[in-house]
Amino acid sequence: MTITQLETFVKISEMNSFSLAANELGYAQSTVTMQIKQLEEELGCVLFERLGKTIVLTSAGERLVDYAEKLLQLEREIHLEVPEADEPSGILKIGVSESLCYNRFPQILMEFKKRFPRVDIGLSFIMHDTFPELLKKGELDLVYTLNPPIEDANLKLLHKQREFLGFYACPGHELTKKKKIKERDLDKVPMLLTSHNCSFRNMFLSDMKQYDLSPDIVLETSSKEVLKAFAANGHGVALMPEMTAESELKRGNLVKLNWAGDDLPVFSQVFVHKDKRITRSMEGLVQMIKAVS
Repeated sequence: MTITQLETFVKISEMNSFSLAANELGYAQSTVTMQIKQLEEELGCVLFERLGKTIVLTSAGERLVDYAEKLLQLEREIHLEVPEADEPSGILKIGVSESLCYNRFPQILMEFKKRFPRVDIGLSFIMHDTFPELLKKGELDLVYTLNPPIEDANLKLLHKQREFLGFYACPGHELTKKKKIKERDLDKVPMLLTSHNCSFRNMFLSDMKQYDLSPDIVLETSSKEVLKAFAANGHGVALMPEMTAESELKRGNLVKLNWAGDDLPVFSQVFVHKDKRITRSMEGLVQMIKAVS
């Protein structure tokens, strides 16, 4: 049994296709087929059911997935920690919320590369509802997210810092004249919100619902740049993290409304899987995040 065989097995299980996995890994399909055949012969069991052009994991295959993902994760850790005792190397796979990349995380990454020049960063944008599974599978080593408090028995919290959401409108918007705004002030107001699976949007809508209020949602998008552009051009009130609007506030393109309604708590949080071993490079990254929070 080799790491290459296990990597191929995991990729096929993710893509449900020998040919797609071969293309993704850069192998001929015959090579992928031979790797799985050798793995099945060694283990003495069938790992995939071939149902015409469709393949599915057998019960043995399903059991192997967890072990294979753990072994692949251990392989990455070996490359990070073993080659140079005084200088970690390898790839550190990080998932990060888009909002944290506006003015905070780029600074952190620059400092990280100065301290750990031999560690390569694999960076992915994440959604709050999918990153726990990515940590479990070992597709990510660490997650830096902006969300309401998250409690998950499979996650280990390494850092938590209170952040803030804000409501933003163009300078001439009628709500900018109010000293304070609450939920009722936003009833029927055109709202610019993040996409439907975003926790910010869901938290705001739940808050409005408890007062029997119905905001007029005119735009839903995952792009904070689009939200800011629509708000600056007078198309509605945008709800987004404060850190994403700092440049527009300084230029005077947006005005922050003085929110006096219910608290909408969000936190920047750093997570790893509960079974994850914290490497020196990971610990260094967490300390840098804490230093700028």
